[in-house]
Amino acid sequence: MNLKKQLRKQIIARRNALATAVREAKSEIIVKKILELPAWQQAGIIMSYVSFGSEVATPALIKAALAGGKRVAVPLCVRDGRRLIASEVLAFPDDLQPGTWGILEPRPESLRPLEPELIDLVIVPGVAFDRGGNRLGYGAGYYDRFLATLRPGAMTIALAFTEQIVPDVYPEPHDRPVDMVITEAGIIEP
Repeated sequence: MNLKKQLRKQIIARRNALATAVREAKSEIIVKKILELPAWQQAGIIMSYVSFGSEVATPALIKAALAGGKRVAVPLCVRDGRRLIASEVLAFPDDLQPGTWGILEPRPESLRPLEPELIDLVIVPGVAFDRGGNRLGYGAGYYDRFLATLRPGAMTIALAFTEQIVPDVYPEPHDRPVDMVITEAGIIEP
């Protein structure tokens, strides 16, 4: 098994081992930290992953963005071509239904594609992160391809539990680092 696959398996197991109450408490702290960021406050259009399983929970973040008058997009995974479409959400979670891998995605009648270059800030998921902002995703490259289409200056922020921070995620040339990683313990800015 290669190093990335081994690390992915190890960190997902570590994240899954966190008690639900612990994950919820840590997620709450992380969401509070991002809401206080000037980059968040200044962003007019954000895109956020919709949390699944043991990931840092994003529903409160998405609801706060909508309540704060921001335009919000969530990803639709298109397996053909392994790409993401940013789709604007007007009602959360009503605009969504279980999609690829059981993750909530826009319903066909609620699909409102947004051009990636309009997005000011992207909340990026991941399995593991290093202090250089490099991320280990789930292995399909959807986000690396999507992040490459953002306009210069668009901010990318990953949300992670401290258990997901590791010395090295073994980045490859095509991997796209994030501008910032927010954990319950603080903010990592490479």
